[in-house]
Amino acid sequence: MDSQRQDTQNEKIVENKELNIWEALIPVFALVGMLAFNVFVFGDDALSGSNQFVLLLGAAVAAIVGHFNKVSYKQMVEEVAQNVKSTTGALLILLMVGALAGTWLLSGIIPTMIYYGLQILNPTIFLAACVIICAVISIATGSSWTTSATVGIALIGIASALDISLGMTAGAVLSGAYFGDKLSPMSDTTNLAPAMAGTDLFTHIKYMTITTVPTIIITLIVFIIIGFTLDTSGTANTEAILTDIEKTFNISPWLFLVPIIVIILIVKKTPPLIALLLGTLLGAVAALIFQPDLVVLAAGGEKLDFITGYKGIMNAITVKTTIPTENAILADLFSAKGMAGMLGTIWLIICAMVFGGVMDAIGALARISKALLSLFHTTFGLFASTVASCLALNVTASDQYLAIVVPGKMYSKAFKDKGLAPENLSRTLEDSGTVTSVLVPWNTCGAYQSGVLGVSVLDYFVFAIFNWLSPFMTLLFAAFNIKIRQLKDAGKEA
Repeated sequence: MDSQRQDTQNEKIVENKELNIWEALIPVFALVGMLAFNVFVFGDDALSGSNQFVLLLGAAVAAIVGHFNKVSYKQMVEEVAQNVKSTTGALLILLMVGALAGTWLLSGIIPTMIYYGLQILNPTIFLAACVIICAVISIATGSSWTTSATVGIALIGIASALDISLGMTAGAVLSGAYFGDKLSPMSDTTNLAPAMAGTDLFTHIKYMTITTVPTIIITLIVFIIIGFTLDTSGTANTEAILTDIEKTFNISPWLFLVPIIVIILIVKKTPPLIALLLGTLLGAVAALIFQPDLVVLAAGGEKLDFITGYKGIMNAITVKTTIPTENAILADLFSAKGMAGMLGTIWLIICAMVFGGVMDAIGALARISKALLSLFHTTFGLFASTVASCLALNVTASDQYLAIVVPGKMYSKAFKDKGLAPENLSRTLEDSGTVTSVLVPWNTCGAYQSGVLGVSVLDYFVFAIFNWLSPFMTLLFAAFNIKIRQLKDAGKEA
């Protein structure tokens, strides 16, 4: 995950002694009920705007509860402002991803990746290959967001050409991307979790492999099995698709230099926003060099000159760009929405942050976590309540950082009191907080990935196997007391 919040470790958790658990849950029940009805009415169009307003209605319910529990309007607004401010990096990255997608289409980078990918990736192994490719890129970059914004988009394009389910493909992309994100020492969530729990980074990563490796192996096995059962009728059209791509774009291996440079920049710890901006500009240069006719077409001009080139590139960056094709399969692939196409996702994130901010301001997040902690007294119960807290915060706070920070602060003492090493907590925070964020449509991660890949959360939910299997795996290990390190054992190893 790309860095959104640098001061998360120091964030104060708001507590409100006036608020009881049932009052804290009123906004949650209200939001879930309203969202369920809204999806029933609007179906897939719910994310076009109505869900956003429902999140604001949920925030209003939370504000009413806060008012009756001595929380001032000013407090709530300040917390909302802080919450929205914390997503500034994410919103700018979203805009830049839209810009990058535009220039990478116009320059032929994405069509080139699809062109060669169609020749290399056999449909039978395609989904498993998606997992492996995205895992490698995500480990190298430390960012599931950058992975989906680069190779993820290309893999979705290849899947569309091969007539493979986009939901399956997005699930495979995200499974690999979040596996890499969890284990990469460059990932901010991988650094945040041990900081919250009180252990060091590499102890955390080593201990996390115990549950993460079996989960990714199961994920790969499932996708391999699915691959053998796929109807590969789309392969019959491959030759025609390759021909049409060649007719429209000047395909060249040199175009791979741009994504390679972006990945190298991220690996070298260049801030993702800067890397994506450079990737966008390099894509613009590549468009002028390799696809001058298409730049003129995007500008609506007659010949390439400075004004036409500028207009064509700016159109690709900011608004929807469509490259004409007679091939129906390629129609969607030859279209990019630019920065304007990301505004709906940005709108969703802001509204979600309003709801999460009010919930935090009235003390509901802290109250729900405390209630979950008090329900269990066994070791397994402690793990289960941690998982439940992370899941609840991904739904209510709409932010994976809070899903790590709040339980991390709340449960660190409880784990110590049970004689459990802090890496148990850090691992559980990642197994249930980091990876499940992408399964919630209004969470910043769910909104981002859905917007970038062009696949709704509901469509990829079941196939994001690694993401929903991870919390079950951590509970399985806890239930059977497998690799549950005690404080005394950790002390001996240290």
